[in-house]
Amino acid sequence: MGVKLRPGDALLLVDVQADFVDGALAVPRAAETIPVLNAYIAAFERHRLPIVAMRDWHPANHPSFKAFGGPWPPHCVVNSPGAQFAAGLVVPPRLRMVSKSSMREQYSGFDDTDMHAVLSDLGVRRLFVGGLATDYCVVATVLDARKLGYEVVVLVDAVRAVDVKPGDGERALRQMLAAGAVPLERAALEAAESARA
Repeated sequence: MGVKLRPGDALLLVDVQADFVDGALAVPRAAETIPVLNAYIAAFERHRLPIVAMRDWHPANHPSFKAFGGPWPPHCVVNSPGAQFAAGLVVPPRLRMVSKSSMREQYSGFDDTDMHAVLSDLGVRRLFVGGLATDYCVVATVLDARKLGYEVVVLVDAVRAVDVKPGDGERALRQMLAAGAVPLERAALEAAESARA
C-alpha cells in the first residue's frame, strides 16, 4: 500500500547512533538501515516536512550500564564518539533533536523527554518511525505515540532488532501493528510519490 506524504507528517529517527550500528552495543545488520533512512530523509526534505531524531545521551555512570547494575555495556555516553550519529547518515541541518538523558533506563522517546512538546510545536499528527532497535526503543516509542493519539507508520525496511531472544523483532513488529501502526517500505513510498508527480 502506498502512503503519500502530507502536511502534519514527520520522520522520527530512533537512536541511529554509532554505538548501535558498529560500536559498543551494535544491533545486528544495523548498517543496512542507513541508506534506507537516507532515502526517507531525502523524501521528507523534498516536502519540507519535519525530521526529528531521538538519541541516548547517557552520563558515564548511567544505571543501565553493567558496572552500575544494568543489563548493557556502556554506550552513547554524552559527547563520546559512540553517541554521535552513525557514519553515513545524512543529517539535515533543520533536524530537531530529542535526548533521552534521565538517570534511569529509557526506551521510549516520549519517556521523560520533550518529544511530545516538540511534535506538537511542529504540528505533527503522523509519525514515520525508523531506526534502532525494533524490539526496544522503536516499539516503546511507537506504542507511546499511539497512546498519545499519533498516527504511526513503521518503516519496516529501516529498522533492525537486537533479538536477545530469537523472534523478538518480529514480535515487536506484530505488537506495533496490533496497536494501529501501519507498515511501509521505501518502494511503496516512492511509488506513491511517482504517482503524485
